Amino acid sequence: MNRKLILSLPLMLLAACSENPAPAGNADDLARAPAAAAALKTAAHLQAQRLQGQHWRLKDATTAEGKRIDALFAQTDKPVTLDFTDGRLAVSNTCNRMSGGYTLADGTLTFQQMASTRMACEPAVMALDDALSSRLQGAVKAEVADNGELTLRPANGDVLVFLPEASAETRYGGPGETVFFEVAAQTKPCPHPLIKDKQCLQVREVRFDDQGVKQGEPGAFENFYDGIEGYTHEAGIRNVLRVKRFKIDNPPADASSQAYVLDMVVESADEK
Repeated sequence: MNRKLILSLPLMLLAACSENPAPAGNADDLARAPAAAAALKTAAHLQAQRLQGQHWRLKDATTAEGKRIDALFAQTDKPVTLDFTDGRLAVSNTCNRMSGGYTLADGTLTFQQMASTRMACEPAVMALDDALSSRLQGAVKAEVADNGELTLRPANGDVLVFLPEASAETRYGGPGETVFFEVAAQTKPCPHPLIKDKQCLQVREVRFDDQGVKQGEPGAFENFYDGIEGYTHEAGIRNVLRVKRFKIDNPPADASSQAYVLDMVVESADEK
């Protein structure tokens, strides 16, 4: 039986602007207005920057009455994770990956309608998607405490607390390069001077155009000696992965000069 993850790409969001007349005021007020607007814009930018560069992992979630929201912890080993990047939110460790635009002003995150992949999971994990998406809608109060924790307060009074974890871009000092790897269903023995009986992933690079159409024919599978952070291989499952590749300056002796971090699983097929 084959199973395939089909991505549902987000639609372009169009914003319409209306022209309103500037309020009347004296000459001094009008002179100060541009500086005040610039100060507010800088403050908002600093708030947004504090959200970026971190993975935000769900630590706790309670209702307004203080009851734990169990539906948000369906995968105890994979806490729900939020990533904020340039006005877009990406949600992972749910059944389906979700993403959408957001704005931040005066301590309030306003979420636009999110797009989602379309994948079936066990009922509890499917319910996790619904439980989370219903709480990341519209205006949500947000604050980052002195200890670094992010607290989100949806309109219904729930309290969601997230712990920060430095993103790969922060740890490796740059955005990295996006590549696509096809990982064969089975590993194979591969020679290694330090690891006896090492098994290597069988990997080949694949290429897609801007519309997601595969380009050309991939080469042969080869031994992949490095690890892919965030990826756990399951024997018999072939995957196409979107991976961030980072250069490591001055790596230790016998260590790789590159690091690979899983961005998302694009396609998965059961070949058992």
